[in-house]
Amino acid sequence: MLSTLSMQDLKNFKHELTRFMMTYKFALDEMETRIEILVQEFEMLHEYNPIEHTKSRLKSPESIIQKLYRKGGDLSFDGIRGNVKDIAGLRITCSFVSDIYVLSDMLKNQSDLHLLSEKDYIKHPKPNGYQSLHLLIEVPVHMSDRTERVCMEVQIRTVAMDFWASLEHKIFYKFKEGNQAVPQRLLQELKQAADVAAKLDEQMERLHREIDEIQAEQSDEAADSLNRIIINNQQFALPKALMSALMNNDGDEDKS
Repeated sequence: MLSTLSMQDLKNFKHELTRFMMTYKFALDEMETRIEILVQEFEMLHEYNPIEHTKSRLKSPESIIQKLYRKGGDLSFDGIRGNVKDIAGLRITCSFVSDIYVLSDMLKNQSDLHLLSEKDYIKHPKPNGYQSLHLLIEVPVHMSDRTERVCMEVQIRTVAMDFWASLEHKIFYKFKEGNQAVPQRLLQELKQAADVAAKLDEQMERLHREIDEIQAEQSDEAADSLNRIIINNQQFALPKALMSALMNNDGDEDKS
């Protein structure tokens, strides 16, 4: 079919494909910027970073077409948009399970992001033990001549969940390359490893809570931290006159 296309047709197709793929790349850039802003806000307000690292990926056109065929969609840009929802993907690795839901809520609270679907494989793990929170989100991408709402997948998981998923993928890929079925014994051991990872997350979450409680009890340090703010790694002492004025205003409001 390509041989019947004119040179101009090929140029037009290349132009449209480039614009199509660019929107997903820009959606990833947009989401990564939002995550960075949220992290900085969280660090400045709570002196804590809930994210260990992020990783983004963009499916290749060949991979997109293969998935489209598996789903039985029309071979068109509209067909791709309607059937392949994970062209752009962002994986966010958090320190603790509680951080996953805090970050998820932060994203859901952004009014211009549209949550299409949510799959919680943490509360409801897959049979093989896989755990992660999957969100399908529409992201506004502002182009030179229009605004596109681009669907992308966001996966949020802990370090332990990510470690297990990465190794599980590598093991399965080796068997897939050799067109072999994974032995049942390995499947059982992988499930046991997933259970161990889940227990590790539970233990680390408990230790995290206990440390927070211990720090909260150290009132002297807590009081000292309230007298300063940190912006971009710079410490600023709170002006006493401003603190006094604010406290007086609060007192006046209480009286009224």
